[in-house]
Amino acid sequence: MNSNICRQKYGLYIHIPFCDGKCPYCDFYSVVGDSRLMDDYTAAVIRAIQLYPKDLIADTLYFGGGTPTLLGAQRLLKIIDAVAGRFTLCDAEITIEANPASVNLDGLKALHAGGVNRISLGVQASSEKELGLLGRRHSADDAKRAASDAFAAGFDNLSADLMLALPEQSVEDTLCSVNFAAALGASHISAYILKVEENTPFARGGISVDDDRAADLYLAVVDQLSALGFSQYEISNFARDGRVSHHNLKYWNCEPYLGIGPSAHSFVDGRRFFLPRDIHSFVVAPNPLLLTVDDGSGGEFEEYVMMRLRLADGLDTKLCEERYGISPEILIEKAQPFERAGLAILANGVIKLTTEGFLVSNGIIGRLLD
Repeated sequence: MNSNICRQKYGLYIHIPFCDGKCPYCDFYSVVGDSRLMDDYTAAVIRAIQLYPKDLIADTLYFGGGTPTLLGAQRLLKIIDAVAGRFTLCDAEITIEANPASVNLDGLKALHAGGVNRISLGVQASSEKELGLLGRRHSADDAKRAASDAFAAGFDNLSADLMLALPEQSVEDTLCSVNFAAALGASHISAYILKVEENTPFARGGISVDDDRAADLYLAVVDQLSALGFSQYEISNFARDGRVSHHNLKYWNCEPYLGIGPSAHSFVDGRRFFLPRDIHSFVVAPNPLLLTVDDGSGGEFEEYVMMRLRLADGLDTKLCEERYGISPEILIEKAQPFERAGLAILANGVIKLTTEGFLVSNGIIGRLLD
């Protein structure tokens, strides 16, 4: 890596692929692991971390999964220590995803003491019926206990994930889940419309999403979260008191990030690459980074437009001109029909999508890129 790259601030993503079961909608790479495999995996992650140059700076560290907390606090802390020994952690946001049933007070205290400052709970829903449909292995009471334990352990930055547009889900059902997540004390809520991925039990079972109903649920959620004091900063993400996910903003701003672990993706110096979805090859490799597969270039104009229009801040056409030489006037002209339709807002050279515009963002982006 050249010296310019080494001065950049990276987001660091570490994939922990262990789960105690597979949810029927999930397409993320995960396996069932025992203590020995978890020990070997921890050692392989640390081995990969130690292969990077020592002058890299990371200002976000994110443990995703799978269920990262199944790895256990002590193994997670070993990985964090390895990161701190190799990277310069610059006032880093350190997030760990957690299933509400997989955390306890002692483990959370240890993680907080070890530098973790953000917990992301996979709440998904507040009703036991919906949790059962999703194959979740936690109850609403588990979510309440997990949130309470997180605050008792010293955390003050709690995120909750919710899923929208489940089969037979009503607006009332959805708003119950929103109110539930807010009552947990979450300062960040991610509300994702269900996407039925290929080769999942949901897909094989013929489950589908009604787009019109999903739109109604989404608009109701946006309104309710606004009433509860959450600002929408991305299509599916809402925060109180500025508690945005700085790690995820790396993706949406086309900033560099490094991924470690099977299925983890990276973006550095305009190139994308990833590690295969194979824990065993990762664990036995003397140099896990040699398994890296090239995934082509990234960060081009088209991708930048797609990512920026996911954000409430929108697309600054003047920055597009500076970065890519694209005329602001052309972009503004293409966006004007969407402003007249109430799908976009144009002001001071910035194109922002409205809430209704977010629902049809793919079509708008396609027209802007024509």
